[in-house]
Amino acid sequence: MAAPRKLKVFQAQIGFYDTVVAAPSRPAALRAWGLRQDLFASGHAKVAEDPAAIEAARAHPETPLKRAVGSADPFALDAAHLPDVPDPPAPSKARAPARSRASAKPRAQPEPKPKPKPDRRALSAAEARLGEVEAQRRDEEAEFAQRAAKLAQDISKAKAAYAASHKAAAAAVAKARAAYRKAGGTD
Repeated sequence: MAAPRKLKVFQAQIGFYDTVVAAPSRPAALRAWGLRQDLFASGHAKVAEDPAAIEAARAHPETPLKRAVGSADPFALDAAHLPDVPDPPAPSKARAPARSRASAKPRAQPEPKPKPKPDRRALSAAEARLGEVEAQRRDEEAEFAQRAAKLAQDISKAKAAYAASHKAAAAAVAKARAAYRKAGGTD
């Protein structure tokens, strides 16, 4: 029977929400959030420390839970409300005085049309490829870590089996030696 996967709880602010997710690794957390950008590298995501958040996330493994940014609401599958945002100040109704036609400056020549923006498709494609390469490497590292953990577990089992076998064999030697000496044998 396979041991249950150990889950860590990660948190990040995404949009208007604080989110948490219980996942076995950082790449798994990013996948659960539906992100390709590594928020951990930029410091926007981290291991959760709030006990209530950890408990809520572990109740729903690999499912992002959210709440409004800055609220003390419990984390849930659907946040109760958006955060309160103050209204911007009303624009001033005062107008600038109108200039008379006589004092108006003559119109300047129209500005030449701006140059068209350069084509960004090649750069976007290269950035997307770099993101894929980085994601593939993170997945490989996670797989290597799992394989290393499995190998360490196999080594531990082999050592335990050796210790038990050695103990039984040593006991058998001691018993046979005692019987041999009792029968008059000498080493």
